[in-house]
Amino acid sequence: MLDSPRRHPSPRDRPLAKALLLIALLASGAGAAQGLDPDLTAVLALEGDATRGADAYAACAVCHGAQGAGRPDGTFPRIAGQHPEVVAKQLVDIRSGRRRNPVMEPHADALLDAQELADVVAYVATLRVTEPPGRGPGDDLARGKRLYRRDCASCHGMAGDGDGPAFVPALAGQHYAYLERQIRAIAAERRGNGHTDMERTVRAYSDPQLRAVVDYAGRLPGIPSP
Repeated sequence: MLDSPRRHPSPRDRPLAKALLLIALLASGAGAAQGLDPDLTAVLALEGDATRGADAYAACAVCHGAQGAGRPDGTFPRIAGQHPEVVAKQLVDIRSGRRRNPVMEPHADALLDAQELADVVAYVATLRVTEPPGRGPGDDLARGKRLYRRDCASCHGMAGDGDGPAFVPALAGQHYAYLERQIRAIAAERRGNGHTDMERTVRAYSDPQLRAVVDYAGRLPGIPSP
């Protein structure tokens, strides 16, 4: 379990804070049916402070970049524009060992408590990237489109925008090389926190199918940031 939060959430009525608090409250009912981690519930119940989060993010920027753009070669993902709930879940999963990521583990563990995680998540939500992501070869997009619409769109969305409250990541705008690496890890059950339905689906893909579907997914428009 995470340490008890050192700070209390602000009483200010912010839309994001209200949405995250609602998710936390639902954890005792509908959320519990989804198996929400108590540590994740604790993070989502707090209002993150982006100013404090900026200080903690300095260590993250070494790999993810000052604006959260990641690296086109796929070594580190683009996190700017990702759903706050998804960022929170991945950090908690890495801290707990549910997601296997040796590079990220010491950095996630360095965040002291639920409030500090919430602060980092709040800061990441302010990041914006304008340059295009790393692209795939673009030579099999028709096949990628068919596979994506058949197997992926029902969860990740037709535009690749994901679903924050359901903890489904946005794929649009992500680096091709990162998406390819992750889908291979999920297919081989090496990631640790992959969705069982997704593992089952992509395990049946051939190499050309894997490359085609992530090439298409990364090129989707997503939903423009406000």
